[in-house]
Amino acid sequence: MALIVQKYGGTSMGNPERIKNVARRVLETQSAGHKVVTVVSAMSGVTDSLIKLARDVTAKPAGREMDMLLATGEQTSIALLAMALQNLGAKAVSLTGAQAGIVTDGVHTKAKIFNITPKQIHAHLDGGAIVIVAGFQGQTAAGEITTLGRGGSDLTAIALTAALKADKCEIYTDVDGVYTCDPRVVPDACKVDSICYEEMLEMASSGSKVMQSRSVEFANKFNVLFEVRSSFNHNQGTIVKTESPGMEDVVIRGVSIERNQAKVTLAGVPDQPGVAAKIFNALATDNVVVDVIVQTAPVDGRTDISFTTNKDELERADAALQVVAKNIGARGITQKAGVAKLSVVGIGMRSHSGVAAKLFDLLAAGGFNIQMISTSEIKIAVILDEDTIAEAAQAVHAGFGLAGDK
Repeated sequence: MALIVQKYGGTSMGNPERIKNVARRVLETQSAGHKVVTVVSAMSGVTDSLIKLARDVTAKPAGREMDMLLATGEQTSIALLAMALQNLGAKAVSLTGAQAGIVTDGVHTKAKIFNITPKQIHAHLDGGAIVIVAGFQGQTAAGEITTLGRGGSDLTAIALTAALKADKCEIYTDVDGVYTCDPRVVPDACKVDSICYEEMLEMASSGSKVMQSRSVEFANKFNVLFEVRSSFNHNQGTIVKTESPGMEDVVIRGVSIERNQAKVTLAGVPDQPGVAAKIFNALATDNVVVDVIVQTAPVDGRTDISFTTNKDELERADAALQVVAKNIGARGITQKAGVAKLSVVGIGMRSHSGVAAKLFDLLAAGGFNIQMISTSEIKIAVILDEDTIAEAAQAVHAGFGLAGDK
């Protein structure tokens, strides 16, 4: 008998019929002789609707109250799935994140998990029940409800797998696994059979919507092997695991794109030690997530510092920078929305040269202007105009020969 953690996303839980489908799949797993813990997201569109409701009430809803509101989406899902399982004759019980023993820090809307004490889960499993846990949420040591950020149900599932010492973790979504690029952008993208944590993390942080990046970090830290697969069929998915021999033979694993980005530039920044620290400490204090950073060569003792962030964070970024720009004597702040990030990812880049040159050649041939460049050991990312990103992804995907069976 194995203990299996299964996670079902919002699309899989999108309507009553899909909830019934999830219930049948979960019951099939238990009927095969396994203990099952199921983590679910809010039904598709529910979280966005709740956010809209909050913003219709106030332009700046408090983080604590947003968590109280958003947590209800997952709580609706767990109750409905428990009802569906009970209707099939199964013994099932739903638990909130707090009831499941998930304790977080106190950063509302972006909380981090401190620890998990899954006593209630073990008790219900020992009693023969299927346990359904609300993803995306937990509570502080003081009892305050918190949420883990968008995509946080993935993190709940991975963290529970580690805490329960489960034998297997299955992440169910609306696609068959991890693809070489988003099939909606590149129609001939193909599914990858296996991928290492580092590649998956780079693709997740570069715009791939299959997994939340923090969940992949957690899986890597605690060596949680998991499979990404579809809830709408029984096809084999993509195994995400520790790097294995032979993986470096594939130079580029995939191409990711991330839309809805914005570029912010502080012009005329004094070229002095500690100035950059003041800028990015101010952004960090306001929980603004920064991605690509570029600093120009100094001219007459001044330089320009540019960075990208999600366009939804522009207002908070601007508020933080207005103060710090005045304090450091910067000459101005400019913002540009309508940019996107394209990344090529692969651990094979460590041992193969010429990847950057080929990427830049492909973009030049297509007439795509590069605004910023960022690199890591296994990734090269470029910032382009958002209205050209799909065409650029298609050109790069084809240029690196990623179409076809992998």
